[in-house]
Amino acid sequence: MKKIVLPISVVCCMLASCSKAKNETIVPEKQQTKSYPSLEKANWLIGNWGNASSEGVLTEFWKKTNDSVYHGESYFVVKSDTVFSENIELEETNGKLAYVVTVPGQNNEKPVRFEMTSIAGDSIIFENPQHDYPNKISYKKITNDSLVAKIAGIQNGKPTSETFTMKRQK
Repeated sequence: MKKIVLPISVVCCMLASCSKAKNETIVPEKQQTKSYPSLEKANWLIGNWGNASSEGVLTEFWKKTNDSVYHGESYFVVKSDTVFSENIELEETNGKLAYVVTVPGQNNEKPVRFEMTSIAGDSIIFENPQHDYPNKISYKKITNDSLVAKIAGIQNGKPTSETFTMKRQK
């Protein structure tokens, strides 16, 4: 009889613990939703932009890569030759927005980082005082279908800037 009672007790305990486990529900910790407020303020950049002039055709496009990064590419074409191109990442990390640009043939193909110094309404300014030229890059939304990009800095000892007016391409 003792030989039967012990196994029956063990089986009863196992069944009791199994049924108890079935009724327990594990509630996962509340997932934190990260927000990227500075990047979200720049969402008006997303899309295709361009300008054709007697000097050539400027094309710039932006797309959302993920919640914290927008990817941009810019090209300047004269006749059928691409005379300038760059890849850009607009990324927000630890609450700071940065404009990270890579230009083929410049800076040993390494990206150059410009930190956001101002964002107000429809205007964003990025700066990198250590970079030779430009050391300031800004974007200003004029209307939903037009913007102005500007680069500025010191070249040959003189303050220099270039302004690029673009319209949304449809």
